[in-house]
Amino acid sequence: MLKRRKKNIKPLVSIIMNCHNGEEFVRQSLKSIKQQTYNNWELIFWDNKSTDNSKKIIKSYSDRRIRYFRSKKFLNLYSARNLAIKKAKGKYISFLDVDDLWKKNKLEKQVSYLKKNNDLKIVYSNFTTIDEVKNKKYIYHKNLLPSGHITQKLLNNYQIGILTIMLEKKLFDYRKFNNAYNIIGDFDFFLSLSTKYKIGCIQEYLASYRIHNSNYSQNKLDDYIKEIKNWISQNQKRMNKLSFSINPIKRMLIRLKIKYYLKFLGA
Repeated sequence: MLKRRKKNIKPLVSIIMNCHNGEEFVRQSLKSIKQQTYNNWELIFWDNKSTDNSKKIIKSYSDRRIRYFRSKKFLNLYSARNLAIKKAKGKYISFLDVDDLWKKNKLEKQVSYLKKNNDLKIVYSNFTTIDEVKNKKYIYHKNLLPSGHITQKLLNNYQIGILTIMLEKKLFDYRKFNNAYNIIGDFDFFLSLSTKYKIGCIQEYLASYRIHNSNYSQNKLDDYIKEIKNWISQNQKRMNKLSFSINPIKRMLIRLKIKYYLKFLGA
């Protein structure tokens, strides 16, 4: 009888939400969390020295599952994420930024998937893009997404959106986000995990990524190029040793440089 009860216990999911001046969208993101059909979650809300009403908004919620923390100084995104994860108590970790959204069954589907596939510790899904600049919404990935040992497939075409991820917290004992990066830390982190672990995939979309004028990665193409160059120089030998080709990343870098050059010329 006791064993049966233990099996039915729902594992706690810790949701990491990093915020710096997110008052415009944070209520919508919080609503998509509170509407989850899976209710055993906690929200680690990491306020990265916001100067707007973000704190006032989050404090207006009386839900005990919402835990508020404020950074003593402004940190880059990946330093903030690492600190927020340290506060997490859950078996699983998921990420939702203040301007993104989840479908109501996102957590339920992914917890169920990981329970059924107990050889997996990471799962991701497809997502939609809400483009507020062009006033469009579309499914981001049209083709079948990869699963299993997918390192080379990710190098060929990186397709993991962090807003769709669920993974076991204990994986952060093996690897943390590299806080030297401001933009490609997700890519670096999950690609590294893929060399050690299989990654599962739910093909349907379970989240929505919002594109707007303030998106950091959209506006910092030159920084993005520098970080990709740095990643190649630091990881080429390791990837070669593991028999993975980073040539697709090199080709992408060339395309980015051309794009940046044309942008610089005003083309």
